[in-house]
Amino acid sequence: MTNAKEAAPAAAVSPNPATETPNPAIRKTPLDIKVLANVARLTGSVSPMSLFLAMADWAGHLAWAPGKRLDLLSMAYVQAQALWQEARNQDGAPAGRPDRRFADPAWQTWPFNLLSQAFLANEAWWQAATTGIPGVSRHHEHVMSFMARQMLDLFSPGNYPLTNPVVLQKTLETGGANLAQGMRNFILDLERQTNGHPPAGTENFVVGQDVAVTPGKVVYRNALIELIQYAPSTEKVHPEPVLIVPAWIMKYYILDLSPHNSLVKYLVDQGHTVFCISWKNPGIAEASLGMDDYLALGVEAALDAINAIVPEQKVHAAGYCLGGTLLAIANAAMARDGQERLASMTLFTAQTDFTEPGQLALFIDDSQLAMLEAQMRDTGYLTAGQMVGAFQLLNSYDLLWSKMVNEYLLGEPARMNDLMAWNADATRMPALMHAQYLRRLFLNDDLSEGRYPVRGKPVVLSDIRTPTFCVATVTDHVAPWRSVYKLHYLTPAEITFVLTKGGHNAGIVSEPGRPRRDYQMQERPAGGNYVSPDDWLQQAPRHEGSWWTAWSAWLQARSGAPVKPPRLGAAQKGYAPLMDAPGTYVLEK
Repeated sequence: MTNAKEAAPAAAVSPNPATETPNPAIRKTPLDIKVLANVARLTGSVSPMSLFLAMADWAGHLAWAPGKRLDLLSMAYVQAQALWQEARNQDGAPAGRPDRRFADPAWQTWPFNLLSQAFLANEAWWQAATTGIPGVSRHHEHVMSFMARQMLDLFSPGNYPLTNPVVLQKTLETGGANLAQGMRNFILDLERQTNGHPPAGTENFVVGQDVAVTPGKVVYRNALIELIQYAPSTEKVHPEPVLIVPAWIMKYYILDLSPHNSLVKYLVDQGHTVFCISWKNPGIAEASLGMDDYLALGVEAALDAINAIVPEQKVHAAGYCLGGTLLAIANAAMARDGQERLASMTLFTAQTDFTEPGQLALFIDDSQLAMLEAQMRDTGYLTAGQMVGAFQLLNSYDLLWSKMVNEYLLGEPARMNDLMAWNADATRMPALMHAQYLRRLFLNDDLSEGRYPVRGKPVVLSDIRTPTFCVATVTDHVAPWRSVYKLHYLTPAEITFVLTKGGHNAGIVSEPGRPRRDYQMQERPAGGNYVSPDDWLQQAPRHEGSWWTAWSAWLQARSGAPVKPPRLGAAQKGYAPLMDAPGTYVLEK
């Protein structure tokens, strides 16, 4: 394998994005690029044509579905009858199990019970109206359903002071002080956003002081990564080191938050020599970096450094989200090329089949990508704000509306913890890499279908034989667990699959001792028969507590007897410690 440490950045990167792109039509029409980029600025990077096509597909097929329209009419009549009964039920007795958005007992009093039930009925009707129409493409169905939900959420009675009984009650109790405080909160947030400052409370979670404080050294740096080696906390360590490959869509320290919930510290305390990649926050200079560059300058360069610092040992490699997808690609490439560098592979909420990629697929079609590519070509990268906006829409109640109600209507102070502070510390994405990632993986599903190229030759996941530990989370809207589970039919390797409570981030940051945590886990032996996700859900044993302890035991079972810890870095081999962790790349804004 080429030593990526020796490769100059100029030689390692892909050709200029102006001449290489997955979309040839955009390459030939610079005027179109400029027009699309300007339209994207006006529409928040949403393609109007993509929405128009979805609406035309839906409306056209609905017009040719009289049976569906009759069903909708009947549903509306039944709902109207139920609401009439609700209107007459003035004693406030709940009509059924309340939605979590209206769970407060105040919503069960008249007339607020009627308002909430009317909203939920309207929501159910539009869900039925935008789904199950013969002939409408699956993607357009999802887009229309999503658009309907966003419009309905805008008019939810919980979002307005006169129709929210909780807000009214607090306004009466405080004499309107909650609204005055809410206005101050709004003005402060507006000032922070206008000046480009992070949300209130993030100042209490300073990187290197409050979070990302596990002791270690940066032992290697190139144009794309800093590699951190953490200092041992035990007298002896397992001989096989652990490499963590985080996603570059976020800062690495989600896995090294506060000392009590740092996965890195937990691994170190369990007797592992831990390395972690810290990705550079790219700018215009990195616009031409492609997926091959992230592989060569990222995973492969890190493995070269680790093999020099801890020689003659295979590596336990773990990848999170997009970092896990990259790790799977790297492992398949090593298998293709006859290299055995990994002792095991662990994937955290990482997809390898993108046919059902979750709600992110709403923003991925040819029209949407053409606009996004044009905008990225114009700036050189995807901005952090664009990514934050997309994730807020995917989970609008938790990330947008509930925040506005709590802080602006109820006047409550902004809540902030280490995970929320990390979430506000967003990163950018290089134009070429992101275009390749979206088209090759999300749009075309090249990886699972054996077409994904690494250095000009395709890789296939079926070549992977490395024992694999795969973690998915129950409420993940970024990488749904059934999508992550598809790894089972892509490789014959031994797979230990874990399904844990929580979402994409909170399910991974799930330290031992956290209350109300459990997980299911079951091993599929190498070459074992496929079990469907529904059957797995019924068969897999359930365990109380954190899955971290199960992973630690799994790693120890595949590691050698403890030995004396290696030194930090290997100066004689060109990997001298450069500075204390967390390094400099993680601090880039």
